[in-house]
Amino acid sequence: MIEKTVRVCVPGTSANCGPGFDTLGVACTIYNELELTLLADEHLEIAVTGEGAGNIPGDARNIVWRSIRMLLRRAHVEEQYRGACIRMKNGIPLSRGLGSSAAAIVAGLKAANLILDNRFSRRELLQMATDLEGHPDNVAPAIFGGFTISVLHEGHPECFSFLPKLPLRLVVAVPSFPLSTRAARNVLPAEVPLKDAVFNVSRAALLVAALSKGNVHFLQHAFEDALHQPYRAKLIPGMYEVFQAAKEAGALGVSMSGAGPCLIAFTLEHAEEIGDAMVQTFGRYDVEARALMLKVDDRGVRIKK
Repeated sequence: MIEKTVRVCVPGTSANCGPGFDTLGVACTIYNELELTLLADEHLEIAVTGEGAGNIPGDARNIVWRSIRMLLRRAHVEEQYRGACIRMKNGIPLSRGLGSSAAAIVAGLKAANLILDNRFSRRELLQMATDLEGHPDNVAPAIFGGFTISVLHEGHPECFSFLPKLPLRLVVAVPSFPLSTRAARNVLPAEVPLKDAVFNVSRAALLVAALSKGNVHFLQHAFEDALHQPYRAKLIPGMYEVFQAAKEAGALGVSMSGAGPCLIAFTLEHAEEIGDAMVQTFGRYDVEARALMLKVDDRGVRIKK
């Protein structure tokens, strides 16, 4: 069997986008790169550079390898490829709400699928990624790019992707501390008031419509949320003050990125000023942070030349 090496690049993602809890997501221009060689022998070699290099498992627990194994099993070739050489170059911060685990899953699936001559469609990759991640809101934009609206119907994900008719800039304030998704979910109530559910439905619908039509006017309230951010605010010191500082500096709207602790501002201009305002406001709450200036990735995972 001739060994084949492939390289892929996958974007980070920001889920929820304010009101779209577990539903909306956007692909961002920050990336992880993966080089994969599948081996016939039962030998696993994993090398990681960049973000999380010292914290990512280098054995069979590694999520990239687990994703690869899932695809090989689905293709019934797991006995042909029992090992791999995996090289990861990570630009996406871990446990910050920028979809690092989703990126790892999608990178592994895409790379293995390429070696198998694209045996599975992107929709089938979405199903596998959702099975691994548990929900599609982060893996969908990593696969398709742009903004995505994802639903689960009887365990099967459906995804609609679109590009906004606005040249959006994404300003992400990245605090120095991590926040696990599990911890962020544990603070959420099992039930919410009807008025809060209505609040979010209206904002989520308005957000998608405004982005699709390129109507800036309707974005000023479209990123507001009542379902998850109020409960998670206590986990991120100064969160609402950072929101306000970003808006005063020119942001169209601000939200938590995924489950946090990253906060993301959406804007058309003044990105540097917004980033500075967010970082300085975090500093007043003794939180060290840095700002990333990103855009909307329009392609999703792709072959790395």
